[in-house]
Amino acid sequence: MSYNKIRVNHQIKALAVRVIGPEGENYGVLSINEALQRAHDAGQDLIEISPNANPPVAKISDFGKFQYAENKKEKAAKAKAHTIELKTLQVKIGTGKHDLELKAKKASEWLRQGQRIKIDLFLPGRSKYMDPKFLEERLKRILVLLTENYKIAEKPTKSPKGLTTIIERA
Repeated sequence: MSYNKIRVNHQIKALAVRVIGPEGENYGVLSINEALQRAHDAGQDLIEISPNANPPVAKISDFGKFQYAENKKEKAAKAKAHTIELKTLQVKIGTGKHDLELKAKKASEWLRQGQRIKIDLFLPGRSKYMDPKFLEERLKRILVLLTENYKIAEKPTKSPKGLTTIIERA
């Protein structure tokens, strides 16, 4: 929740709001003036928590503490979120079988960890204009060597470097 979107006190545009007290008690639906008066009497702010509800939900609380708590929740959510990194693997048309096996072993390891892998078939100079079927066959050479189950997230496409595909764990 972004702080510039949170309305506080006189920024709340609704005529009536469902009010939650500082200790979590429910005051019911009150007019905006009555809700602001209760917040003022408690020495707190009236914070619009759920603007899309009908009527909107507002809480009587200290805005600084509210911001701090929201920030803390966002940081905790970010820490729990598992970011999937995109690993890159580059092969050339003439890459030997042994090198392909080593790259496939590394790619299989990344797939086991749940990473997405971008495989670039690097095409220098004139090789960019070779038969697309031949180029896809060259790209499939490494895919055959993978030991982990995978699915193709993005079909092979032309890129500035050559031919690119993205795979992920199935």
